[in-house]
Amino acid sequence: MSASLCIKNLQLFRDSEQLLSLNEKVNGGEILTIMGPSGSGKSSLLNWLTGTLASRFNVQGEVWLNDKNVSHLPTHLRHIGVLYQDALLFSHLTVAGNIAFAMPQGNKQQRLDKIEHALEQVGLVGLTHRHPDHLSGGQQARVALLRLLLSEPKAILLDEPFSKLDTQLRVDIRKLVFEQIRHHQLPAIMVTHDHSDAQAANGKVITLSTSGDLYAR
Repeated sequence: MSASLCIKNLQLFRDSEQLLSLNEKVNGGEILTIMGPSGSGKSSLLNWLTGTLASRFNVQGEVWLNDKNVSHLPTHLRHIGVLYQDALLFSHLTVAGNIAFAMPQGNKQQRLDKIEHALEQVGLVGLTHRHPDHLSGGQQARVALLRLLLSEPKAILLDEPFSKLDTQLRVDIRKLVFEQIRHHQLPAIMVTHDHSDAQAANGKVITLSTSGDLYAR
């Protein structure tokens, strides 16, 4: 069965105002980009997908992940991971501790071996026992990505994860994130204000407006 994330017949309202209407399917390895001004519903869409939408919103529609309706499952059972603007690492935990925190339970040594192998793949050899406060912004971004990937998500949401990085670092981290999404064949949805992000994602782009209209290309 191929991986896919489907948004079926979504009608999203804030109070009585319709924010968006959407039907989309994202296959494994694809990145759907959502753009639009503040207040157009981008963050609300991500919150709905993860099951964390505030009660002031009214919503109709279903979330299907790998041909399974997950709309009524609690957040932790949906297996939809999110990469945010901030790395959100725990300062009291080491790099290994931060990554292990999100991993499925299992043999401790096997998990550590997996972490060290992953760190090696993204150029972070030797940082296993370092704390996040002693890492650069780029290193923190890589650790956050590994924590997400090793939690074994079935889909990934990108909530402007590159917006706080300087230009060259943004290009490098974005390339790494997109490569990992395609390598693991995960369906992904990215929210961004940056057209270069959308171009680099090389997928469908939907632009939302504050009037509830949307434009796709």
